[in-house]
Amino acid sequence: MKTLERKREITRTRLASLMQREQKRFVDDNPKSKSLFERARKSLLGGVPMNWMAKWAGAFPPFVREAQGAHFYDVDGHRYIDFCLGDTGAMTGHSPSSTVKAIEQQSRRGITLMLPSEDAIFVGEELQKRFGLPCWQFALTATDANRFSIRLARHITGRPKILVFNWCYHGSVDESFITLHENGEARARRGNIGPPVDPSVTTKVVEFNDLAALENALSAQDVACVLAEPALTNVGIVHPEPGFHDALRAITRRTGTLLIIDETHTICAGPGGYTRAENLAPDFIVFGKPIGGGVPGAAYGFTEQIAQLFLERQSLEDCDTGGIGGTLAGNALSLAAMKATLSSVLTKEAFDRMIPLAERWSSGVQKAISEFEIPWHVTRLGCRAEYLFSSRVPKNGTEAHNAMDFELERFMHLYAMNRGILLTPFHNMALMSPQTENEDVDKHTRVFREAVRELLETN
Repeated sequence: MKTLERKREITRTRLASLMQREQKRFVDDNPKSKSLFERARKSLLGGVPMNWMAKWAGAFPPFVREAQGAHFYDVDGHRYIDFCLGDTGAMTGHSPSSTVKAIEQQSRRGITLMLPSEDAIFVGEELQKRFGLPCWQFALTATDANRFSIRLARHITGRPKILVFNWCYHGSVDESFITLHENGEARARRGNIGPPVDPSVTTKVVEFNDLAALENALSAQDVACVLAEPALTNVGIVHPEPGFHDALRAITRRTGTLLIIDETHTICAGPGGYTRAENLAPDFIVFGKPIGGGVPGAAYGFTEQIAQLFLERQSLEDCDTGGIGGTLAGNALSLAAMKATLSSVLTKEAFDRMIPLAERWSSGVQKAISEFEIPWHVTRLGCRAEYLFSSRVPKNGTEAHNAMDFELERFMHLYAMNRGILLTPFHNMALMSPQTENEDVDKHTRVFREAVRELLETN
């Protein structure tokens, strides 16, 4: 019988039996969501508005009625503690009052104009203070902000390739859907739908924390930029080893390679993200998801040197056809939401409250892991925390990916969801919002412990 890595045994038979029980409970408890899902299947691919929503652990996703702060209600009337928070998009909490007020006011004054507003200046100045880079531009998603930064890097350097770290997360940037296989060959990541070109043509990939591989990959001086999360996040949290970022910056400078730091998830480290928390010095920074409190918006910033090199190569006649920007990018509604969110919601005071909550969440999970002697571990980055199904803390994306267990992950998610707790569907991540309470965290601790206890029962 196949079993999970263990000190205490969790059998697949036991896991399957519990999963069957939990699926029945979910279906029985959610008749209205089930009805809406069946209706949705007649007009929406797979019954969901985005294909990846099919990955929720239940037989169908719960349909949301309303959300406020750190909680939401589904159409069947169940109240959930939301630790997913839109996978960072709602890290502000759902519908923060100051952002809602700004949205309401701006929507009456105009939503999109293709002209600047004073809010754009405020947001640019605030991002300067937070991240330390002087020049900013706007997009609607961090994916676009990454794409635009990559284009600028290629334009400035004249180099064709980029480099990413194995099992990175950069939204839906085509070049980033590449992984290292066991033989060391770089190939399109499994599940990559219709890549326009083989990503190995455009992208080099090395393991996170592997400085020798990084140096070797950049030595040919054909890489325009390294696109990097300062810590891996979407494959489980993988922290940089001591000295990694100093070496990364030194190697990129020595090889004439630009450095893009993607703070899409690592904004959890503080108001200025990991960049300011650890005094990084990138050429570009990308920040999206929670910047508008739930309204689509993103920003990318760069150094004065990058700005000057770009302006020297720009033709005014052709500046609208460069593949950078978009009709709705920098629209008045997004900028009003960004201004309110940055000034009143994602503040230092909010992070000072959120980070201890993540510490409390991690401590509760670790207590259960230690009590039942299961070979799992929990890790944290700012107000974000996560557990992985191995006792060894991973140092790169491959080790983190190998610690994943799709069946066990789905069970833990469904068990929590049936008891009013929502985790991020792609991994075991919990995020704290300014409205999350100690009681929310403690409920997860109790439910997590009970799930582990049931998995270890022998009858």
